Amino acid sequence: MLSKFKEAAYTAILKEELLMATGCTEPTAIAFCAARMRDMLGARPEHIKIEVSGNIIKNVKSVIVPNTGGLKGIKAAAAAGIVAGDASLGLQVISSVPPSLHDEIKVYAESVPILVVCMDTPRMLEIRITGRFGQDSAVVHIANSHSNIIYEEKNGCVLKNIDPDDGSGEFPTDRSVLNVKDIVEYANTVDLADVTPILDNQIKCNSAIAEKGLRESW
Repeated sequence: MLSKFKEAAYTAILKEELLMATGCTEPTAIAFCAARMRDMLGARPEHIKIEVSGNIIKNVKSVIVPNTGGLKGIKAAAAAGIVAGDASLGLQVISSVPPSLHDEIKVYAESVPILVVCMDTPRMLEIRITGRFGQDSAVVHIANSHSNIIYEEKNGCVLKNIDPDDGSGEFPTDRSVLNVKDIVEYANTVDLADVTPILDNQIKCNSAIAEKGLRESW
């Protein structure tokens, strides 16, 4: 039987993993990073450099970014975050973009110089976005998980700097407690009242996605 400590840790991990996100998590992470960079810069940047891991490029280059009127790819995701994103919403950063801004996002993505670079990194998930407006610049760097900001910089002044390899800041709960035997034990013995709100929301959202997919041609 699991200890109370381990059971609480597993429930906490479940809550941390089942986060709401608008659309695929990789383009949403780019939009979130870009929106946060814009907030730090205090303006829509006139020049943007997007450095991403190869896996991010693979997962974003052909994906439609939600609430953009059908735009695809890395530049569209960044433009959506900059033009209409709300970084305070995390992975729901572009959940409330009105159709009236779709053309503005498209124009921004096509008219602003946006350089996309494949990073030399061993990490599967890494995003670093630099923006410039006049003499000002801002940098936001995400690594390891989709909303895990490890570095922030404004006009050369480092505001946040976390070692991406020490595990701090990625998740509040230590993942080293996980193993297959205890996961099975947890699934068989956890008090369902502790996890029903989390799982009900997951079932509701995924069922809505599946039903829409069955009704419409994707």
